Amino acid sequence: MSSPVLLDTIRRVETPEGITLNLRVAGPVARALAWGMDSLIRYGALWGLSMGLAVLGWGGFGIWLIALFLIEWFYPVAFEMYADGATPGKKALGLQVVLVNGAPVDWPAALIRNLLRAVDFLPVFYGFGVVAMLISRDFQRLGDLAAGTMVIYRDPPVKPLALPPGPALPPPLALSTAEQQWLIAFAERGPVLNPERQEELAALLADCTSGLQGVAAVERLRAHARWLVGEHP
Repeated sequence: MSSPVLLDTIRRVETPEGITLNLRVAGPVARALAWGMDSLIRYGALWGLSMGLAVLGWGGFGIWLIALFLIEWFYPVAFEMYADGATPGKKALGLQVVLVNGAPVDWPAALIRNLLRAVDFLPVFYGFGVVAMLISRDFQRLGDLAAGTMVIYRDPPVKPLALPPGPALPPPLALSTAEQQWLIAFAERGPVLNPERQEELAALLADCTSGLQGVAAVERLRAHARWLVGEHP
């Protein structure tokens, strides 16, 4: 008997710069909760607006209808374009709309995916949209498929690097991405390593220490790490 295939929501996308992104695709439940929160915001705003415009009679009702149209159709478009791909509901759930290649959503994609919500809603309560998400590998509704978008979980904010204070020097030779990451990790972990272990690790990157050894080699690697994270003099 063949082993079961586990549900995998991680999508690996390679950017034109050659960087591989691991994107976590959001499923129907999280998206439904975000939609519910956005609905409360939209219709709460419309209710408050109706109370304020009631004193204007039919003129106020006409203004309310215009507001209804704009909020219903362009509320998500505006937030997806100007709030890093996330409406307030999506932001609260840690979600974000991106293009399938991992790039930020653009105007054509935002308009297409939201205008096609009318089709996703059919025949009732997003019936077509839910079915499309359930059979799509990336949980894309019809609007997402037409626009080339998907909804993912946002990456947590990157904490600023905490390197020991000191001078910053550019490395004496070109380093690969892996070597740069190793050097920065070495500088970050320095305070929790004993001096002997630090000197042992520094010896592995002797080409970067300009012939220095021991404590001097460790300090030189830290100076290069500060340069790599942007601490230029």
